[in-house]
Amino acid sequence: MTFLDALEEWIISTLMAAATLVIFVAVVHRYLVGVPVLQDALLRFDFTWAQELCIYMFVWMAKFGAAYGVRTGIHVGVDVLINRLNGPWRARFIVLGLLAGALFTGIVGTLGASFVWHMAHTDQVSADLEMPMWLVYLAIPCGSYLMGFRFLQVCVAFLRTGSLPHHDHGHVDGLEEEAAASADINWYALDDNLHPHDLNRADAPRTEETAR
Repeated sequence: MTFLDALEEWIISTLMAAATLVIFVAVVHRYLVGVPVLQDALLRFDFTWAQELCIYMFVWMAKFGAAYGVRTGIHVGVDVLINRLNGPWRARFIVLGLLAGALFTGIVGTLGASFVWHMAHTDQVSADLEMPMWLVYLAIPCGSYLMGFRFLQVCVAFLRTGSLPHHDHGHVDGLEEEAAASADINWYALDDNLHPHDLNRADAPRTEETAR
């Protein structure tokens, strides 16, 4: 599972970084072409394929990102009614929902695989990249099957531990730590009613936070 988790995150981050870079280069190229001095040199480079490539990369990123969301609990759900149920009934409905998600994504993946199989036996290619379209649509079965597997993984973990992956949408990494560290230091405080608080003084009071 560690390898699969790392591969999933690597694919998402790589696609996101690559799409961002391609869009940046294409936009810069578009504006620099209007500069008379650079126009002749830049017109040799054709970036008409950039938009199509970014769309396909975002499609793949979204499909794998959906599976990542199931694993980490990022997806938003309405669970007010379920949380009001007593323990056994709440657990039953959670398992039912997870199995329903696995069934749905499994059906989508199977239909997508059938579509890709038939598409692979045609000569259909994309407009700009002239890439075989079955490679583009391959994101549907791959992402859907991975998402279904994640539903089953979360379901098994819930049956064993009784807990679900949870993500705090209002949490920002590092924000609480920085706020707590800065809250303990009052830069305008007086050590002895005469000298300002100076962390560099040898005789200044040292706390756990200031010592770091």
